[in-house]
Amino acid sequence: MDSMADLLEENIEKILKGEGIEFREFDLIPEVKPVTLRKNVCYIVSAVIFNSKEEVLMVQEAKRECYGRWYLPAGRMEERESIVEALQREVKEEAGIDCQPVTLLLVQEQGPQWVRFIFLAEETGGSLKTTAEADAESLQAQWWDRESPLPLRARDILPQIDAGIKYRRKPWFPVLQPVDFPCQVICQRLFLTFISSSGNTDTSDEDRLWLLLSNNNGSSHPSLPIEVSVKTYISWASHRLIKECIPSSFTFINVIICGILGVQHNGRIPGQTDGICFNTLVLLEYSKDRPEISSPPSLESDSYRWHEVTNQSLRAKIIQRIKDRSVMPIQS
Repeated sequence: MDSMADLLEENIEKILKGEGIEFREFDLIPEVKPVTLRKNVCYIVSAVIFNSKEEVLMVQEAKRECYGRWYLPAGRMEERESIVEALQREVKEEAGIDCQPVTLLLVQEQGPQWVRFIFLAEETGGSLKTTAEADAESLQAQWWDRESPLPLRARDILPQIDAGIKYRRKPWFPVLQPVDFPCQVICQRLFLTFISSSGNTDTSDEDRLWLLLSNNNGSSHPSLPIEVSVKTYISWASHRLIKECIPSSFTFINVIICGILGVQHNGRIPGQTDGICFNTLVLLEYSKDRPEISSPPSLESDSYRWHEVTNQSLRAKIIQRIKDRSVMPIQS
């Protein structure tokens, strides 16, 4: 039993550090069909890059539908690329410069139809693309002070730029890079928590913490549930799981998607490893109109069980990440 608890704690520590974990089985989906890039899934990368004056890198569009307008360097991933390789290729093609990612900054999604990875990155070489180098990728690149008038392709990049400035000045979650682990589908490993508060706002020492574990892998491999996203928003996976294992209490439960702890992707074998796993931190709370209950909601499925985290250091670390919202945001 101790070895199982040790393995679980070891995996929890890895997830909190943004590392990847090997897959065993998925939950709730009897038949998993692999996704294929550019056939039934689309991944987009976008770069937020600043110079020493805190001006942001912008490229002028060459596409007919937005010709002459300005946008962040961005584009679709191609077969056999890692997420970082796609980022570096797009920045080089559109802006002329070389870059390195500082951290994943934000993930936006429209269900499995498309997922966009926004990076904070830094310039490492090359030179800004000029109008003399205009091609089908872009017309030119420039640094923008964010105040001078500039005809934008869309205003959706403004919150991305703001997030980049905010992170540079005061990072609110640890540096996060995609981890090279193969996956067949778009899914979430759910780090699903319930906290019983001690009522003392100054310390979390007396708070109790539970994690939802899956029994689908057998008792020898305690693990967090992995939910596949099928034709729905990725972030709905946790709601579907809660509805499955706590149906009679579902209406009294708030499911709070805190954010992403890690991203796993490989993509080297087209049609087989094009999937992505998001390690996602979720908090369950009882609705405000319910009396305060000090234990997690009763499970109505034998496929899952609650596990109380008794390791004091680990418990404090998880609770602090939840209270500080020290996770990368996901926007649906």
